[in-house]
Formats: sequence, structure tokens, C-alpha cells
Amino acid sequence: MRWRKLGRVYAPDGHEPWARSHAMIPTPVGMPDGGLRIYFASCDDRGVGRIGYADLDPRDPTRILRRSEKPVLDIGRAGCFDDNGVNPTCAIWRGDELWLYYVGYQLGVQVRYTLFSGLAISRDGGESFTRISEAPILERCDGELLYRTAPFVLRDGSDNWRMLYIAGDHEVEVGGKAVPSYHMREVHSADGRQWTGPSRFVLGPDEAVEHGLGRPFVVSSTAGYELYFSTRTLRHGYRLAYAISVDGRTWQRDDAALGLDVSPDGWDSEAISFSAVTALPGGTHLFYNGNGFGQTGFGVAIREA
Repeated sequence: MRWRKLGRVYAPDGHEPWARSHAMIPTPVGMPDGGLRIYFASCDDRGVGRIGYADLDPRDPTRILRRSEKPVLDIGRAGCFDDNGVNPTCAIWRGDELWLYYVGYQLGVQVRYTLFSGLAISRDGGESFTRISEAPILERCDGELLYRTAPFVLRDGSDNWRMLYIAGDHEVEVGGKAVPSYHMREVHSADGRQWTGPSRFVLGPDEAVEHGLGRPFVVSSTAGYELYFSTRTLRHGYRLAYAISVDGRTWQRDDAALGLDVSPDGWDSEAISFSAVTALPGGTHLFYNGNGFGQTGFGVAIREA
């Protein structure tokens, strides 16, 4: 396939206390009026993320029509799994409710931080969200003691919900720094809220060159399913990765087929990550972060072949 980058869409100007920097993990969702909304997380002066949004012109997704003036989801109560930051990863309409699956950060002592997943629901058109619980929807389990994060949810019928997510239970040292080691797993639910069943392994990093995978995002295709995700490399930081599947369960990785990498210079010259794909009137578009884990904002590319 071939992509053409359309440029950076948004990065905070630093004027708002809750959004001094970053526009992390762009998460698209179609709105009832035909509009396009991108949820993302911005950081305050301490680097703590809160979720806001930008409404874009679906015919020109580089054009911002409106932006949230305050967070639609704030951090959790002190001591909770999301008390040091929240990031969106998946937004799904269910009737007139908008369900937002998100990542919660909590600082650690023996490890740098832990990451677990939450669900918040909006009943006012996506302007504000309320947690269904102060506890994570994916709780600790053996082999996934530190990270059960980056949920992406698909519905296979009214009572069969499927989630791809990122998991791990240890850190590795890269360049003298302790960083998480992640792999991808799948778990099922009957209602999209309770995810207590056993999970299964989906994909792992190539440990010769990678130490983790990140943010899965699945779209259907004529041949089955496409999986867009990120990889944390040992030498080059974040890059995008790609896999295909006939049944949506067994995946064949084919990063070379994606055809989208860092730019020679500029805001996405050092890293490219956290992709999310959506169909718009002008074609299939991919939103992504560039350098610094979203510090330089998010941009968009259009699929040309």
C-alpha cells in the first residue's frame, strides 16, 4: 500500500493549564451529525495527561472546526489506577451513548509506572464522560501484572465483544533506561464492560530489534482484517507495524506492506506511532503521532494505493 502524508493536524499551543503539551494517541470516531471527532490526551506542566478532542472537517481532516476547552475525562482519584494520567484508545457508539476505552497511568516505586484499562461513558454527545468504575476493567493477572493497556474493542454481534490489548509483567533496560516489555493479547466479553475471562496471546515483539508492541487498531477489509499497531524498537524508538488476518484472530505480520515511516525532517522525523485508521469521504485516512510520544502533536495521511 502507499500513503501520502497530509501534514500535522494539531499540537497544543501551551496556553491552557491542562494542555501545555502533547496530543497523544489520536482516536477517531464518527459523530451523529456526520462530523469527525478525534479524542487525544494532552499534558499539564507535570506531564499528566487528560483527554480532550478536536472536531475536524471530514472532507479535509487537516482542518480543525472546534476543540474542547476543558478535559472531557480527567484523572482518577488519588490512589486509583488512573491517578497520574489518562489516554484514549477506542471510542464506540452504543445507541446514544459513546463508550470511551482508555489507559490509566499510575506511578510506581519499584517500577516506573503501571498501565491498566478503563471505560467511561458519555450521555451528552461526547462532551463529558463518567467512569463505569474507579477500578480498571482489565485487572492484574499472572503474566500481566504491570500492564493491561491500550484496549481496542470490536463487536461481533450484540453479545460478543472482542478486545485486543497490550500486556506485560516486566521491564527491560534499553540505553540505560528501564522500559516496559509488551506483547498483544485478546479477551472476550458478553457486554463490553466485564472482561473477566481468560485471554490469549496474539503477537509478540521481535526481541532482536524490539522490546514491545503498542496501541492495536483493527479495520475490516475485502480480504478479512487489517491490524495497525506500534512497535517500540531497541535502536530507533517508535515505528508503525502492520498485520493481516482472514478470521481476525490469527495474524500474519507484514510491516513492509504498510509503507509509512518517519519523514526526513520535521515533527515526525524521529518517531511515528499510535496509528488509527478511518474511512472518510475522500478515502481511507490514518491518524498518527510523531516525535516525543505525541509531544509534537498528531498528523494524518491518506491511502493512495
